[in-house]
Amino acid sequence: MDDSAEVICERRGEAGVVTLNRPRALNALNLAMVREMRRALDAWAQDPGVTRIIVQGAGEKAFCAGGDIRQLTELGQAGRREEALSFWREEYQLNVRSKRYPKPYVSLIDGIVMGGGVGVSLHAPYRVAGERYLFAMPEVSIGFFPDVGATYALPRLPGQTGMYLALTGERLKRADALLLGLATHAVASSHMEALREALFAGEPVDEALSRLSTEAGPAPLAEQRAVIDSCFSAESVVAVLDRLDEAARNGSDFAVRTAETIRTKSPTSLNIAFEQVRRGGALTFEEAMKMEFRIVSRVSQGHDFYEGVRSVLIDKDGQPKWNPASLDAIDRAAIERNFADLGADELEIA
Repeated sequence: MDDSAEVICERRGEAGVVTLNRPRALNALNLAMVREMRRALDAWAQDPGVTRIIVQGAGEKAFCAGGDIRQLTELGQAGRREEALSFWREEYQLNVRSKRYPKPYVSLIDGIVMGGGVGVSLHAPYRVAGERYLFAMPEVSIGFFPDVGATYALPRLPGQTGMYLALTGERLKRADALLLGLATHAVASSHMEALREALFAGEPVDEALSRLSTEAGPAPLAEQRAVIDSCFSAESVVAVLDRLDEAARNGSDFAVRTAETIRTKSPTSLNIAFEQVRRGGALTFEEAMKMEFRIVSRVSQGHDFYEGVRSVLIDKDGQPKWNPASLDAIDRAAIERNFADLGADELEIA
């Protein structure tokens, strides 16, 4: 085992263990990591000595804060778009592999889980949240869109909470994650090592989790479900904001904050995300991933993604100049083009 590797894939007893090992970069994924994970998962699927998979992040801050967005934007701006698309193509194929994995797949999430980290954890049947758990799909803040299977997962959350998360990028702690089904179990951070050892030793996954799970406490989002379901069931992003404004006039501070948040996001990204969630409930997982690859193939050629990354991650000025700048200026035909078939360039499910 090479402790300096960006991802460590090793056998521990009956477990195949994947450790995302870039703690200084919040364990952000790059193409080499995606490829090594895929290699290990494919090998373990054929190994009768491996009876379960564990995926975890190194350090105490993050499980995985997403893909290596800086690297992807640098590739795109340098005209090396196909290299960037190779990352997304293989990442999405990895997401399908984890979703359809033939053995129990356990995500141990005790820190930040966003973007690409959601893709390698959320589709597992066991999603274990420690005390430091913090979830978000904040892509509309950087001119991108909720990908890595969010098209499939978000519409299947209770009520309109998936649309709420897609349009706001709101961060959730573990009680809310358990409420919505983003996490399946809560385990105290101090008990994570005991859980790992039990899984290494071959204890049935359900029994180990039942023995070590704890209550997560009240979920703050539960109090806002009525407002969320009422407002985010509207027929467009503009209509969602209209309903939030009405709820604000009727005294909802939550609606005030939520509308303010949405109005800072990329208008293009908001409309793509809205359409994703609207369509995603009728798609299989594989169909959803193909649709996301269509979108990323177009978004990576546009303006807002590079401007959002500049504003939020590079210059950190918090003043993105979106194009178009307002929801009223959105061209519906331009949004639809993001969802068009790619022909020979369609994502292959490998």
